[in-house]
Amino acid sequence: MDIYVFLFRQTLLFSIPLLIVALGGLFSERSGVVNIALEGIMIMSAFGSILFMHYMQVHEIMEGQLLLIVCLVLAGIIGGLFSLLHAFASINMKADQTISGTALNLFAPAFGVFFAKTLFGGVDSVRFSNQFIIDEVPILSNIPIIGDFFFTRFYITTFIGIAILIITWLYLYKTKTGMHIRACGENPHAVDSAGISVYKTRYLGVVLSGVLAGIGGLIYVIPITTEFSSDVAGYGFLALAVLIFGNWKPGRIAVVAFFFGAAQTLAVTYTGVPFLINLGIPGVVFKLLPYVATLLLLAFTSKNSAAPKAVGEPYDKGKR
Repeated sequence: MDIYVFLFRQTLLFSIPLLIVALGGLFSERSGVVNIALEGIMIMSAFGSILFMHYMQVHEIMEGQLLLIVCLVLAGIIGGLFSLLHAFASINMKADQTISGTALNLFAPAFGVFFAKTLFGGVDSVRFSNQFIIDEVPILSNIPIIGDFFFTRFYITTFIGIAILIITWLYLYKTKTGMHIRACGENPHAVDSAGISVYKTRYLGVVLSGVLAGIGGLIYVIPITTEFSSDVAGYGFLALAVLIFGNWKPGRIAVVAFFFGAAQTLAVTYTGVPFLINLGIPGVVFKLLPYVATLLLLAFTSKNSAAPKAVGEPYDKGKR
């Protein structure tokens, strides 16, 4: 039983940030803007929020779950502001959205490493103390099975991720603004004809994308290291794959994110699972598993992919 609990917890640690970042990409692409910059947004937001966390912990100003929540809010703000660069280039300047996103992806890690070395005398990483894991919740941790899986040795970010999934679905499918966002990705001229600003709606989609990618960046970093060196191991690009395989729908994105999280868990923890070790499979096979799974899913699902019709196309009022 203990091994299953361990694997499930690890899967959540990998799948929750994937889920949140992919949902961020969903807002942008549903509005009609391809956001390749998810990786850069994750890095920039994680760097800024962890730098803040570092100083709060060093000077003992704030700690515990309050510090984590404040840093998550800060990460979301940084992500939203950073994504404005992509929004301006893609929406106002009508630049190639792939090139714009790639530029931010190149800028973010370079900025983080340079800034860290400037602040810490040549060290390219920012250190922090992981004091955010919750050992157990009284009463709830005693519930059979559920208590062990969800309320023992967990992070509150798990439930934040689930809440974001529910809110995203409700916002996109049960509100007028959500309908406008979806319509902008399908037929922006019809939206404009209805008197709704396509530019403002797309700005909203990109900024929401940045906010969620920023939150996801911090959530990804906290459980896996205490020294952030401006690298999220390609998670922003993996989130894009989750978005595509999830067919731009929140529920499917959640399923695919959990699948990729499980694959990543096996790649990292296979040495601690006796059953897997006894199979005699070389370790490199497990390490390649997430990437092989990506290629296989792409091969078998690409034909059924249903991206928003107007995604990636700059809006021009003169074209009908």
